[in-house]
Formats: sequence, C-alpha cells, structure tokens
Amino acid sequence: MRTSPLLVFDGDCGFCTTAVRVLERRVRPRCRTVARQRADLGALGVSGDRAAHEVLWVTPVGTVYGGSDAVAKLLLSAGGAWRLLGAALLVPPARNAAHVLYRLVADNRSRLPGRTEACAVPERRSG
Repeated sequence: MRTSPLLVFDGDCGFCTTAVRVLERRVRPRCRTVARQRADLGALGVSGDRAAHEVLWVTPVGTVYGGSDAVAKLLLSAGGAWRLLGAALLVPPARNAAHVLYRLVADNRSRLPGRTEACAVPERRSG
C-alpha cells in the first residue's frame, strides 16, 4: 500500500511536465509524481479519459481528486503559506474561480509556453 499521495499528470505534455517540475522545486509538495502514461490507472481506480482530462491527486487510501481540487490538495500537502492557499481554493467562491481558471489553462495548454503537440486535449465525448 502507498504511504504518500500520488500526483498523476500528463507526461507527454511539455507544459504539464514543466509545471510539475517547478512545483516540485518551489512548492515542495509531500507526494510522489507520476506521468499518467506510466501509472497503473486501473489500480488507482482512474479511467484513462479522466487522467487525460485533468491532473489527479490520489490519496494513499485511494480517494481521487481532480483538476483544481487536486492542485488545492497539492498545496495543502506543502505546508506553510502554501497550505493556506490550498485551503482557500477549497472554499467557495474561491473554489469556483479556481475550477474555472484550471479549466481555462487545461483546455488551452496547447497554446502555452513549453507545449508540445501532445498538449492538445482530446475532446470529451458526451453521453
């Protein structure tokens, strides 16, 4: 059983990989990181579609948080002032704003610095 949380990100996306590396150096979250392409998503209880759509925070007991909630959990794990920011991102109206900002960045990551062709987010199919 894992004893620390796991941050699952898109390892094919240059923007995502750069963002995770900066977070590891500057924020220092208490977690392991793994590219979704190398993660055993089935064992984590996560679909490939979800992992392609958003960053994921998986707790040691298997609870999965995605998108801005995953970012908030990452910040909470870092402690200090980061912890305060993480807590704020989980409370409305900041939570709502964080979700909108996360989707805006995630849906446009192919246009951001550090991007690669792999950064293009696949369209989600409805129903």
